[in-house]
Amino acid sequence: MKCNQCPRKCNADRSSGASGWCRLDDEIHIASICLHYGEEPPLSRENGIVNVFFEHCNMQCVYCQNHSISDNCKETGVPLSLEEVCDHICTLLSRSEGNLGFVSPSHCIRQVKRIIEELHHRSVFPVVIYNCNGYDNVDAIRSLEGLVDVWLPDFKYSDDLMAEQLSSAPGYSAAALASLKEMMRQCGVTLQTNEKGIAIRGIIVRHLVLPGATENSIGVLKLIAEELSPNLHISLMSQYFPPERDHSGRGINRQMQRTINREEYESVIEAFYALGFHRGWLQEYDSHRCYIPDFSKKNPFE
Repeated sequence: MKCNQCPRKCNADRSSGASGWCRLDDEIHIASICLHYGEEPPLSRENGIVNVFFEHCNMQCVYCQNHSISDNCKETGVPLSLEEVCDHICTLLSRSEGNLGFVSPSHCIRQVKRIIEELHHRSVFPVVIYNCNGYDNVDAIRSLEGLVDVWLPDFKYSDDLMAEQLSSAPGYSAAALASLKEMMRQCGVTLQTNEKGIAIRGIIVRHLVLPGATENSIGVLKLIAEELSPNLHISLMSQYFPPERDHSGRGINRQMQRTINREEYESVIEAFYALGFHRGWLQEYDSHRCYIPDFSKKNPFE
């Protein structure tokens, strides 16, 4: 079957080997399955969320904090069987808040479906969170209706030149806007929670503020407010950390070699309120010190 799961529409035959832009075959390539406690409060609470981190990615952000697993040039590990994946998930679910997050899944929609369907076959029905970069295919998002409970997309760029330079993602803003509209059609704008305050249905939109790029961030907020709804839950993040790798020629300038400053972050927060947003979370300014995973560990966040 030809692969057109993300906006790149490579039309690659992944069943015959690692091909297409993401360089993955049709097997289940997972870098980590772990309990994570650092998501937004309605997702992790006290007991955490079970997160499944796929290898490779349909974007290549030069500042990616998960670059050790998302770099498409890196060799993948041994693929896991469906049984192995679901056994591991089930073991961790019993210790979590009962929710399951798929992280960077946009190039692995078929694998996500297989995992969810096998869990359901086992009579295991976690709250499913789709934690993506926003560079999604609308048809793929539509095909997940009824399988995904909570959408957790990034909306990284309103500036498409930045999207190409920093993430190799042409046409990002239109793709993200279209996929978020479909998510909102499925779930509405209100984040529904259970008696413990755990999200069970809805959307949370994340945005990472980049150094020297407040206009891009404010542009993202304007697009969401004007084209979607200011009633959506927004998670505004300050955790940008400068890349350690050499990215000369890919838009990394001196400003990108630093964290954001307080003035930049506060100007985006000011725009957040001015545009009518009133639901969500504002990350602490110095959060860049707290969110650097190490995927060589069994739990990358410990």
